[in-house]
Amino acid sequence: MPGMCRGRRKFLAASLALLFIPALTWLYLSAGNFQGMKPLPLSPLETQSSTVTSRGGALGGGVAREALELRVREVEEENRVLRRELSRPPRNPVGIGQRPHHANHHGNQSKTHSEEGTGDNEAGLKAVTSGNASECVQQPPVDKCETIHVAIVCAGYNASRDVVTLVKSVLFHRRNPLHFHIITDSTAQHILASLFQTWMVPAVRVDFYDADELKSEVSWIPNKHYSGIYGLMKLVLTKTLPPDLQKVIVLDTDITFATDIAELWAVFHKFRGQQVLGLVENQSDWYLGNLWKNHRPWPALERGFNTGVILLLLDRLRKLRWEQMWRLTAERELMSMLSTSLADQDIFNAVIKQNPFLVHQLPCFWNVQLSDHTRSEKCYKDVSDLKVIHWNSPKKLRVKNKHVEFFRNLYLTFLEYDGNLLRRELFGCPSETDHNSENLQKTLSELDEDDPCYEFRRERFTVHRTHLYFLHYEYEPTSDHTDVTLVAQLSMDRKSVVQLDMANSKKALVVPAFETLRYRLSYPKSKAELLSQLDMGTLFTFRYHVWTKGHAPTNFAKWRTATTPYRVQWEGDFEPYVMVRRDSPEYDRRFVGFGWNKVAHIMELDAQEYEFVVLPNAYMIHMPHAPSFDITKFRSNKQYRVCLKTLKEEFQQNMSRRYGFAALKYMTAENNS
Repeated sequence: MPGMCRGRRKFLAASLALLFIPALTWLYLSAGNFQGMKPLPLSPLETQSSTVTSRGGALGGGVAREALELRVREVEEENRVLRRELSRPPRNPVGIGQRPHHANHHGNQSKTHSEEGTGDNEAGLKAVTSGNASECVQQPPVDKCETIHVAIVCAGYNASRDVVTLVKSVLFHRRNPLHFHIITDSTAQHILASLFQTWMVPAVRVDFYDADELKSEVSWIPNKHYSGIYGLMKLVLTKTLPPDLQKVIVLDTDITFATDIAELWAVFHKFRGQQVLGLVENQSDWYLGNLWKNHRPWPALERGFNTGVILLLLDRLRKLRWEQMWRLTAERELMSMLSTSLADQDIFNAVIKQNPFLVHQLPCFWNVQLSDHTRSEKCYKDVSDLKVIHWNSPKKLRVKNKHVEFFRNLYLTFLEYDGNLLRRELFGCPSETDHNSENLQKTLSELDEDDPCYEFRRERFTVHRTHLYFLHYEYEPTSDHTDVTLVAQLSMDRKSVVQLDMANSKKALVVPAFETLRYRLSYPKSKAELLSQLDMGTLFTFRYHVWTKGHAPTNFAKWRTATTPYRVQWEGDFEPYVMVRRDSPEYDRRFVGFGWNKVAHIMELDAQEYEFVVLPNAYMIHMPHAPSFDITKFRSNKQYRVCLKTLKEEFQQNMSRRYGFAALKYMTAENNS
């Protein structure tokens, strides 16, 4: 230990020397400017007045000051490099607080620290209060390319939305590769697998674990918490996660990060003795048992700990037989408590009560708990001190806190943040090859960036991040295979599908489209009501006043009296709303934004000999809304319109090559329009 302290003192001496170097350099370089210096302002008012009085002389010395500032920045950068070199651990055999050089593919092995705890409650309490910190042990930094492992339990479509906001906040601040281990049910896995596959974030790996296979491990525990059975699954992570994974950060879905998660990962290096759990103290009075009369919580060490953020040393937990430890504790306590109130948190706290040496207490800014009646405001002096925000109240964004507006805005920022902006590379760190991403980059590199329509052409190949939204529904397919999927506001009579033999014929069912200029409308419940509103001027045929050709072939005059479906012919610029079979041609991806996407699709259907059949009793109504960004660009940007015309011509040429003489009518219709 004395030798280590001497090494520490040498390190401090070198650091102090580095701190003085930029100061002395700056004094030397600026010696010629001392005569023109003024006293430092003592208040904002003095700052403003000195700025006004010195404005005339600022121009004369501007060049000299710019050169001085440039040189100072260069010196500071040199010192920053030196400090980084000094902060690296020495290349010697593995000792206390250092990791072995050999590591498995999970990249997070660590040497077990020397045993300082005795296992008794008194020694454990000292470990909690003091944190077992050592002033002389240098904490190794998180390596630049070290993979950080994060485990999350996420079940259901609502939780999938929450976890995406959490992931965005982590990605926004991160500088390290990430490996997410997500325990999900089938619904959440379907949503999140699609999301991450289309998101294609570099240096991010995602593995899913079937929550249904874990239910039998915890289903025997009665739980009153709103999280249900999934709120208990963090207890079995040592058994669920890969056996060679040695440490992991465990997060609730209602977490928002305000800092780099590597800072939290670095806390693992502070674990001492038998510490295997990193937790923040619970900030409510729940475990004190004084919230109401006869309130009887599960046993906990003083205020207890919150399990919204957990640091788990998995390898040591397995050696301590964690599975047996928590099961025996839960069985014993359930004999008197009958059920848990706070899911896994109650059991974690009961285990820690008996074995306090297991926990390393984290500073409370790593889990600022925004439930009602908490001490969360004691965790920070200023909101800029925050690192992790935990919306652990059932009220979520409606919770009471004097800074709740700031917290809410931070959460909403990540909720609405464009996830595509987080597709940034981590330079200098090797990552697994993503063939889809490689092929995309190769295709994009072949485009001519000097092409005036480059953005249009690039958008055609862009893979858009897709987050599926749907409500759970117990679906049972019909025996005749005539089920209809509702898209947007489309609805229709199913007997039409059977009569028109949609399953065995190429038909596109046209839904007549109308519009209103009123923001409030009593939606017509029948065709008769719609015709009445049409006659009174409440409704109009869709875009009749600006783009008649788009829906004119629907033949609204015939539709008024039609009682059976009727066939219409394709005409130039026809763009109705249609229902087609699942295997119909897709939209051409070159047409993004405003213009020609539906026109091109309908033209493709006609070229493949689809029949356009108008439904006599179906209709849709377009409601007014603000102009989209793309239509505004179309109207105001000449180059946008030129590019759209170019893409139309290219599409028609492709049609001619594919369909030959039959496609001549599309060229003729365009020339006549």
